[in-house]
Amino acid sequence: MSLFHKKQEEDIHYRGNAVLRMLSYLKPHMGTMTVCLLLVLVLTALELYRPMLTGDAIDRYITGDYAPGEAVEERFLGLLVSAGKYALALLVTFVCNNRMMVLLQRTGQRIVYEMRRELFEHIESLSMRFFDLTPVGKIVTRVTNDVEAVHELYANILVKLFRNVVKIIALAAVMLALDVRMALLSFVMVPLVAVLTVVARTLSLRANRANRTCLTALNTFLSEHLSGMRVIQIFHREKEKYQEFSRHSEAFHRTSFRAIMVNAVFRPVIVLASVAAMAIVIAAGSRGVLEGTVSFGVMYIFLQYIRTFFEPIQDLAEQLSTLQSAVASAEKIFTLLDEEPLVRDPENPVKPASFRGRIEFRHVWFAYDNENYILRDVSFTIEPGQKVAFVGATGAGKSSILNLIGRYYDIQKGEILVDGVNIRELSREQLRRCIGQVQQDVFIFTGDVKSNIRLREEDITDEAVREAARQVNASRFIERLPDGYDERMTERGATFSAGQRQLLSFARTLAFDPAILILDEATANIDTETEQWIQEALETLMAGRTTIMVAHRLSTIQHADKIIVMHKGRIRESGTHQQLLEQNGIYQKLYQLQLA
Repeated sequence: MSLFHKKQEEDIHYRGNAVLRMLSYLKPHMGTMTVCLLLVLVLTALELYRPMLTGDAIDRYITGDYAPGEAVEERFLGLLVSAGKYALALLVTFVCNNRMMVLLQRTGQRIVYEMRRELFEHIESLSMRFFDLTPVGKIVTRVTNDVEAVHELYANILVKLFRNVVKIIALAAVMLALDVRMALLSFVMVPLVAVLTVVARTLSLRANRANRTCLTALNTFLSEHLSGMRVIQIFHREKEKYQEFSRHSEAFHRTSFRAIMVNAVFRPVIVLASVAAMAIVIAAGSRGVLEGTVSFGVMYIFLQYIRTFFEPIQDLAEQLSTLQSAVASAEKIFTLLDEEPLVRDPENPVKPASFRGRIEFRHVWFAYDNENYILRDVSFTIEPGQKVAFVGATGAGKSSILNLIGRYYDIQKGEILVDGVNIRELSREQLRRCIGQVQQDVFIFTGDVKSNIRLREEDITDEAVREAARQVNASRFIERLPDGYDERMTERGATFSAGQRQLLSFARTLAFDPAILILDEATANIDTETEQWIQEALETLMAGRTTIMVAHRLSTIQHADKIIVMHKGRIRESGTHQQLLEQNGIYQKLYQLQLA
């Protein structure tokens, strides 16, 4: 089983107690939850009081032992007083219900806000290896759908569960106090309901786990294929991808239907049990009324209580489904929160006053999976301000070296030093702020031009943004836009050319004024005119900065101070352009191939 599929299996079976962990988020809101629970007790007392008030009025003022016409005004006045008390009870019930719902919804939203913030903050802390193995759609599902499912637990389910349990216990106690015989007859169906509840809980949990997993797979498919829609249409694979989507959608439909069916079967059975219990009470109560052992008022109270007694059990059926869905989502959220970053900051990082840009690799061995080494015993030194280029065939390890300098991955053996300090002794923030990297694949965020250069770094002024754009010649096309630096950009910058996006990336890097500049195939997607603009700025940009370049086109790196030739994870040649040509080795062959 692959590591990715193994991680998916682990997501389905969370080994901790998700319910207890969810409850821990209530600790900062215990005061509010206590008020809600007190309101639940008041509401339960009022629900018990209203039928008793009506039953008492029936016995005292309607079926009481009065002669015809005797004390009519007194009886009518008594009924009015009872009606007033009933109306007051309804008013208090409304006020308490309203206040409780406001408190619960507010608390639920705050908890979900904190959970979503914690989740995204944790995702940002994870190592690049996690994102190499985890589809984007899966992460999006955790932060959106799963968190929203958990919201129902805090906003509705917990207090309602408590309310229903309290209501069932209180009703049972009052019914036993009124008439033990009729109460026991009312409880005949309870054992059946208890067994069905346990069965339904097990089936609901399985169904909701499967449902959340299918939803994750569906969202993952959508995220990947919407991003790759251009490729799908270029190769005319719409029909095949539609069929694949249909399979994912059908699986989600089946699991959703299965989860619904658990509740659809359970609820009618509970209704049937309540009707059967009511029929038993009516039969036994009617005989008691005829024999004079049970009053009409008590009979009315029992009929109301039986209906009320099974209502919370019916609600529990619905809440059970929502609870299981929330638990299934919480298991996946907590699995993600328990994901440990592979790259960690030291407890007491070294804090250099500044960086000069000296880089040294000492016998570095590196493998992404800890087994198949990409770099093998690599050693080199780059002095401050030096311009060094790495060349070699695809898979030789060039880009891996760049990733290791920024410590996006940790090496298995050896040392990497910046200004004589092992990068493991530096915080990742310190290290990466001194490195500016321009990649071949440029990512543009939704927003305007200047926000894509500044990246929410408020210390970078508008003037600094314009200056960075001017230095890389990006200002030439930006200032021709209708809104200039305020021009809106869509996701991935689809309305801009590849060359324009690359120039923006170049300006973004320079705006942060790094001590080390990394160019990873920075001119690979640039047209001839735009490449000329960048080449014009390169001498100025690289002055005073350690510059590391990776390029397949050897013409772009001929003037580097040093060229390092990589082959199968090892350094095979090193020197200037002219020195390497004279060695008649790998570099000369690459150069001759490109000339040809």
